[in-house]
Amino acid sequence: MNIDAMTCRSTIAATCLLLSLILSGCGNSTASPAADAPLAGAQIGGPFELVDTQGKTVRWSDFDGKFRMVYFGYAYCPDICPFDVQRMMKGFEQFKKAEPELAAQVQPLFITIDPSRDTPKVVGEFTSAFSDDLIGLTGTQEQIAQAAKAFAVYYTKGEVSESGGYLMDHSRAAFLMGRKGEPIALLPVEKGPNEVAAELERWVS
Repeated sequence: MNIDAMTCRSTIAATCLLLSLILSGCGNSTASPAADAPLAGAQIGGPFELVDTQGKTVRWSDFDGKFRMVYFGYAYCPDICPFDVQRMMKGFEQFKKAEPELAAQVQPLFITIDPSRDTPKVVGEFTSAFSDDLIGLTGTQEQIAQAAKAFAVYYTKGEVSESGGYLMDHSRAAFLMGRKGEPIALLPVEKGPNEVAAELERWVS
């Protein structure tokens, strides 16, 4: 599978994700920061149990009381994930500079969809390249599958090359979640840091 094919399928998958969220958003969420939040009422997010870069168990409920920026990707991604995470964290840094007190109430999270290769050490090296504020999470195949399902994230392993390498095809989305874990909006990481910062300014209060 080449990178262009992966990008195409990821874009299609992300579009399908957006459509599914719109169709499923029927007011079932128990909390929302605003009635007009793009993802208000969508059935997305939920409990998970993973491990951080130190091998410590981390649960979704550990972040209750904080807004959460959530991105699913993988450390061995050749271009899409690094660029998305870079833009996401630069946007966060802009927001942090403008609104330090509010930014302290936001937790950025990177969750791998490739736990076979993304050990706690590998995830730690990946996230530290972008920001000390970014928490990296991994786990077993089953744990990752549960977390991805909760967020309606699509992923699949590509063909393995003779050298043993492979790419992961996955939906491209960064989520902004509220203090109670409720979905708020998709962060426009594909557009750039300024747009990410603007979205944070709009919803984090």
